[in-house]
Amino acid sequence: MKKRMKKRLFGKKVAVPALSAMLLFSLAACSDSESASKDSKDGKSSTPEIRIMTTAYTPDPPADDSPALKELEKFTNTNITMNWVLNSSYTDKLNITLASGDLPEIMMIPSKIPSFVSAVRDGAFWELGPYLKDYPNLSKANEITLQNSAIDGKIYGIYRSRPLGRLGVTIRADWLKNLGLETPKTIDEFYNVLKGFTENDPDGNGKDDTYGMVVSKYTGPFDIMQIWFGAPNKWGEKGGKLEPDFMSEEYMDALKFFKKLYDEKLINEDFAVMDPQKWGDPLMNSQAGVIVDVLDRGRRADEDFKKSNPELTEPIDIFGAVEGPEGLRSLPTSGYSGLLAIPKSSVKTEKELKQVLAFIDKLNEEEAQKLAYNGVEGRHYEMKDGKLNLLTNNDQALINEFTDINQFVPGIPESRFIQPELTAVREKEAQILKDNEKIVVPNPAESLLSEVYAQKGQQLDNIINDARIKFIVGQIDEAGFKDAIKLWRSTGGDDYIKEINDLYKKTKK
Repeated sequence: MKKRMKKRLFGKKVAVPALSAMLLFSLAACSDSESASKDSKDGKSSTPEIRIMTTAYTPDPPADDSPALKELEKFTNTNITMNWVLNSSYTDKLNITLASGDLPEIMMIPSKIPSFVSAVRDGAFWELGPYLKDYPNLSKANEITLQNSAIDGKIYGIYRSRPLGRLGVTIRADWLKNLGLETPKTIDEFYNVLKGFTENDPDGNGKDDTYGMVVSKYTGPFDIMQIWFGAPNKWGEKGGKLEPDFMSEEYMDALKFFKKLYDEKLINEDFAVMDPQKWGDPLMNSQAGVIVDVLDRGRRADEDFKKSNPELTEPIDIFGAVEGPEGLRSLPTSGYSGLLAIPKSSVKTEKELKQVLAFIDKLNEEEAQKLAYNGVEGRHYEMKDGKLNLLTNNDQALINEFTDINQFVPGIPESRFIQPELTAVREKEAQILKDNEKIVVPNPAESLLSEVYAQKGQQLDNIINDARIKFIVGQIDEAGFKDAIKLWRSTGGDDYIKEINDLYKKTKK
């Protein structure tokens, strides 16, 4: 069998030395799957066969005889044949597989890469949107995440769910307490807290050595906070047409607020050049009291503070957003990481498609999620006094028996596996993730793929990002920022706006 695969590869002029060991492993798995599929067609097995290609994060992903994989086969009544590919080489392998035409029933697509988008537009994958309503779990998929994962406004893959409302604020709870302040609920209160952390010695050491909020050259915090002011998420609708966020009055209101924070030294002066890898250091070194980022940063900071300073009982608080002119609003993440797509070349009929979708739907059940994330009860974990107790004892071989199975479990509509015991901050994080989903502001153009942006996106983004920084540090004024918008429009921005609006109209038909 290996000789046959090698001959096919040479026939396609793919150089063997360029293939990684994992790729060869993956191709061997593919060969095995062909054999298994043939056996099934020959009547040797009546159990449905499904081949899955997805990522592995360990060189030793679950083997065919993995107890967790075997239990998952029993639960889904399916013979599963895995084609694991190391994450580091996944896109290369995916492109080779797409070009080969020899596709599994389920392919994990990590992002809207050009080869997949091209294949979708050539009709190589099933459009799944009309079928989702027929499945108990898939019918509860988040509408915003579905829109974000769409291509040309249609659904071509079941998204692997990630928290949509993951963004928020990490704040020093002990500093708030020391200054007699409450967790802020409005933009004005947020400003007052930053001012207090900068000017009123929140750590009580008698030194002028603290400031409000640390920001790095990563633009995420500004993107999150401008939503509080009512700015759109990337694109906003005005007069029936979409416009970029930076053309809105609310965006400028937010920009003036950032400039105020900078002028009053409530944020670090070196934010425009600060390495994002060192972004968290001022918080952990008790120099800064706030970071606007993902909520799990707050959870990690809380646990790290308690390890290094056991006397700190409540060092960190977190919250999702503060109220602005248009109420509570939050910037969402895309809400997903990769898609499970179904090729028409391997799933030829609508009947077969529905069988594959039923399998994917069942992967979201509690039993399947526990096998994927916790392993097999009695072998990898046990429940003790109602709490999760791991039995793996850092034995990597045992852990590898189920790790990576979660790479093809969508988690729709929610996570149902067993979570470790929650700290107070972890419990609050879980609640905020739910609350944020009610206030996130979707990007109406998220699913639209622009040719102009593909060619000039980096150049266009740089014009606005540079202008934003120059405005905050006082190198240009509002007129200067408007000049930057004119430059953006003449550099290709007008073509970009026209293309996005044309695509948007097509999705509305």
